[in-house]
Parts: sequence; structure tokens; C-alpha cells
Amino acid sequence: MGLFDKIKNGLKKTKDNMVKQVETLLNSFTKIDEEFFEELEETLIMSDVGVATSVKICDLLREKIKETGATDPAQIKGMMKEIISGMLTGGEALNISTKPSIILVIGVNGVGKTTTIGKLAANLKAEGKKVLLGAADTFRAAAIEQLEIWSDRAGVELIKHKEGADPAAVVFDAISAGKARGCDVIICDTAGRLHNKKNLMDELAKISRVIDREMEGCDKEVLLVLDATTGQNAVSQAKQFQEAAGITGIVLTKLDGTARGGIVIAIKDELGLPVKYIGVGEQIDDLQPFDPQDFANALFDD
Repeated sequence: MGLFDKIKNGLKKTKDNMVKQVETLLNSFTKIDEEFFEELEETLIMSDVGVATSVKICDLLREKIKETGATDPAQIKGMMKEIISGMLTGGEALNISTKPSIILVIGVNGVGKTTTIGKLAANLKAEGKKVLLGAADTFRAAAIEQLEIWSDRAGVELIKHKEGADPAAVVFDAISAGKARGCDVIICDTAGRLHNKKNLMDELAKISRVIDREMEGCDKEVLLVLDATTGQNAVSQAKQFQEAAGITGIVLTKLDGTARGGIVIAIKDELGLPVKYIGVGEQIDDLQPFDPQDFANALFDD
């Protein structure tokens, strides 16, 4: 299966939920009036696009229809595709041009954080990069063992300490090993505890100080892993983590298992955070770099 087909298959539930309803709406209205826009707004909100973002999409669509005088439903669907693709564009590429570069991965338990790290490592290795993992989520039972399984699966090396060790010390050792071994990318797991934001902030600040000191001038990505099946709750989580850490992008997992893929648009629009990767399946190669145009095409094309 090709890359685009995987994304299209992964977004099938969202397409069936959101776009099919938009198509029904377009076919049931004889004229594009305020009643149509009210219904469209409601359809988008119900698809987890979010209130503010749904209003914005409708406003932009109004402007386009006014400019072009379009009445054909097929034209309007094309305009929506263009608007959504435009809203999602910008910042989706990983910024890892230095050698080494570092990626910190954050996320609450259960979102697929460790799995994402393993798949990301495999993805980057397939691009010809030498990757090293750092097991700096030292508080969750079995997090280190889980990451070890994924490092074996991805065929990359892992730096680990004992459970309960200082996460910043693990990051320090991972950086030292990464430099010594000529690695291109160091990916570090971190604890995702939201119940005590101060502890999380302190821990991430300590890790950041280590990175700034040991990797001055190197590229750093801080990726937040979110579970797409949680819908608007993912936006709330992202807001809290944004306050605690300088997040540079989002990895949205489990898109294939939900009709709530509209959340991608809400995250980018409401939080200004680019979606860098999306998870569209269980296999090691099912974590895909996010492409706004492909996303919009997968949703709106027949």
C-alpha cells in the first residue's frame, strides 16, 4: 500500500463522519444562504473541528463564494479543501538539520508515546539517519522495558538507567553517547505527568538546561503525542503542556481508529502548533510525516 493510500485509509472514519455530512448538506440546499452556513458550522463542530475554527472556516468560505459567485456543491467542496489545506500548512517539517539534533517526546500515559518513539526512530533510520534513544521516562513502571523492545524493533541503540533515576542524567548520558557515536538524532522519552504541573515543569526545565548546555546551537524539537480518539480533550491537553514546555509540534496517534480527525485542524488553528506526524495504523511504518495537502485530499477527494 502506498503512502497516500495509508493516509486515505487511516482517515476513512473521519471522512465518513465529517465530509459525507458536508456532501449531504451541499446536496440538500438549493441555495447557499445563512441557514446553509449555520448547518455547516454545526457539522464541523460535531466533527471536533472546534467552535472557533469552524466559524473561521465558514467565514473564509463565505468570502470565497462571494468572490467567485460559486453555487455548484462540487466547487464549494473544492473551496473547503483549499481552505483546510491552507490552515494546516506551515511548520510541519521536522527541524533536525544539525548533527546531532535532539527530539524530546512528551505525552500522558496511554496516548502511544513509547510506540511513537519507536516508530519515529524506525522512520528516521529508514531515511539513513543514525538514531539513538534515551529512556528518560524513569518513573512509569515498565516504560524503560517498553522502549527497549521498540529500540530492538527499530534497530537503534538505547541509553537507559534504573527505574527512578534522574531523567536529566539519562538525557545527559544519551547526549554524550550520541556525540561519541556520531549520531544524527537523539530521541528522548520523558515522563508525561499532568497531575502535578509544577513537577513536570521543573523536570522539563532541568532537561532543557542540560540540552542547552551540552548541545548549544543544535536543533531541538519538543513533540507532544496526543491521542486523536480523545477529540477536544486533546486540545485541552496540548494547552496545558504548552504552558509547561516549549512544544514545537504535535504527533497525533490513532487517527485510523476515530471519526474525530477534525481535531488536526483545531490544534493547528487554535494553538498555532503544527502537526508533524500522524499515526494511521499499528505497523512500525504507520507513523507518517504530516502533509497538509495529502490530508485535505484524503478527506475531500472521491
